[in-house]
Order: sequence, then structure tokens, then C-alpha cells
Amino acid sequence: MHYFHPEEIIVERASLASPLFQRLRQRLPEVPFKILDDGVAANGRARLGKASFGAAKKRLFVAAHKGEFLKKCPGSDGQVCCNYFVINFASNCTMDCSYCYLQEYLSGNPALTVFSNTEDLLREADELLSKHRRFFFRIGTGEITDSLALDPYIGFSREIVPFFAAQPNTLLELKTKSDCVDELLVLDPKDRVVVAWSMNPERVIDLHEQGTATLQERLRAAWRCQEAGYRLGFHFDPMIEYPGWEIDYEDMLEQLFATVDWRRIAWLSMGVVRITPDLKRVMRERFPRSSLITGEQVLCPDGKLRYFQPLRVAMYRTMFGWIRRAAPTVKVYLCMESREVWEQVFGYAPGCEKELGLQLAPAH
Repeated sequence: MHYFHPEEIIVERASLASPLFQRLRQRLPEVPFKILDDGVAANGRARLGKASFGAAKKRLFVAAHKGEFLKKCPGSDGQVCCNYFVINFASNCTMDCSYCYLQEYLSGNPALTVFSNTEDLLREADELLSKHRRFFFRIGTGEITDSLALDPYIGFSREIVPFFAAQPNTLLELKTKSDCVDELLVLDPKDRVVVAWSMNPERVIDLHEQGTATLQERLRAAWRCQEAGYRLGFHFDPMIEYPGWEIDYEDMLEQLFATVDWRRIAWLSMGVVRITPDLKRVMRERFPRSSLITGEQVLCPDGKLRYFQPLRVAMYRTMFGWIRRAAPTVKVYLCMESREVWEQVFGYAPGCEKELGLQLAPAH
């Protein structure tokens, strides 16, 4: 893949002594560093809001996060939620997928920023998990950034994986479109860490997922993680419909199950491309030739545009049939879909988000 290389790194003075920044400086010695007082750096990140979303990805800010790191996944109104929690250790992504919702979500503050105060993050997580040992938590780090794209430079996994590997009531998910797994391979996940990939056929990757790993690179990285003891996850999301999509997606699945042991897969998810009207306007400006802004979609109750429900159901049923052919008992769920769609695809719908979360919990 095309690895990220910032034009400049801007660090708040208070973050200079952080282990994360020290690793970054050691691993990217050729990149110019600029040290700013905290308030000046914050103003600089805010000013990038006036720049283009793509330009904001060329600089990397290092700053302390002032708010909470851990929160409940916001989900989507009227859709079945999987009771997921998220940790935001960074903001924005080094990659540039045409359909990425961050183009809209971070439009006012698109500065690519990594948060240096990892010790506060771990303290906050420890307080929550220790207080609720009777509850099972699925926690991910890929809501507003890619979980691993920056890992070769910041070594975040070396701090977070050992912590979560020691938690009895948690599975940590590191979701990525990269193949940046070298840091993970020297760590022991103790069966508590899932490394997951957002998956699409190579045709979709080439057209819509700029700066990401190829399909073969993702599969190779997944195999390496499996061999190192990690559980795996795969998210066929966003699924994109086009002439011949069935051939490409079936071939992708065949390659996947020929590469990894399906018994080491913690979960699979499916979800079609979904775009808000505001995101569609941004995409018209940044990716005017994208086929995703011209296809037929309908506005759903949560304010997002999706394919017509019969088409979505047909796509999910088709994919689910291929999955079951290769992996008879692997856990599969739908992301941000209604109970009605769940019932048409699987014949049932979870009674509540906690029920779905428990279904995805490990058996031991």
C-alpha cells in the first residue's frame, strides 16, 4: 500500500515528553517537526477547518486529548445496534475513501491528530471495565480514524494490546484498511484482541478506496495476524452494487476463506454503502466522477441514503449464502440495518442491542 508520510509534524509542547511522540520522532527523523504552545497548536488545528479535507491529511498534529476517550457507538436511529464501544485515540485518517463519512463529520475540524496522553486513555478504560466486570464489552478504535495506519510510527498497539489482552470481560477490535500489522506480531493477544479488515473486491478498492492496502495485502496481513495468535474480523461494509458485483464479491470471499481459517474469525458484518445528503454534496466536490453519487438510493428514517430495501436484502442474502457455504457457524451480523431487514435476511432480529452484543461475545 501507499504508506503515509506527513509533510510536517506539529506537536504541542505538553506532548514532547510522551512515549508516543518519542517513538514518532525516532521513526520519522526526516520529517520536519514544529513545536508550538498548546493554545497556538489548537488554533492551528482549528484553522485547518478552512482548508480542504485532503490538505488536512498532509500534516500530523500531536496533542493531548482533553475529553473522554471511551464512549458508546452512536449507532443509527431506527437500526439494530450491536452494543459497541469506541476509543478515539486519533482523529481523521491517512487514507481517502470516496464514501468516507469523516468528510462530513470532521468538516469543521479535519486536522489529522494523534492524541499523546495514552496513559489517560488506559486509566479511563480500566475504571470502566473494573467497575462492570459482570458485563462483556466489545471495544473498537476505528470510529474516526483507521486503527493501524499510523501504528508503524506511533506504536500505539504496543500500549493498548497488552492492556486489553489482560481484561477478562472485553474484546478489543482493531479495524483497518491497511496492512500495517508488524507491531502486532511481537505481542501476545491472549485471545482478547481481534484484528479486523474492511473488505471489498479489488475493483471497488481501486475506484473508491485511495491510499488503502490492496485486497491481497489485506489478506496477507490477516494471515500473518492469525499465525501470531489473533482472532480475526471482516467487515463487508460498504457493499457496493454494480454490474457484475456478484462475481467480484464471491471471488473475494473465496480468496478470503482460502487464506485464513474461518474458525479463527470472531465475526463478520455486512452493510451497504450509506450516505447522508450532506456527505453526498461533499463527494460531488471532491470525487465528481464517483458512481456512488449517481446511483439510485432512498432516504431512510435515520437520514441516510441506502439502496432500495429489496436490493439490500437480496445482496445480504446472496453474501450470507456464500459465507455459510465456507464457514457454517461463523458469527454474522448486519451493520446499521432495520429489524425488518434482519428478519428477511436471517429469519430473526435481536431483541435488543445487548442481545446482539452477547451473541458476538466469545464462547469461553
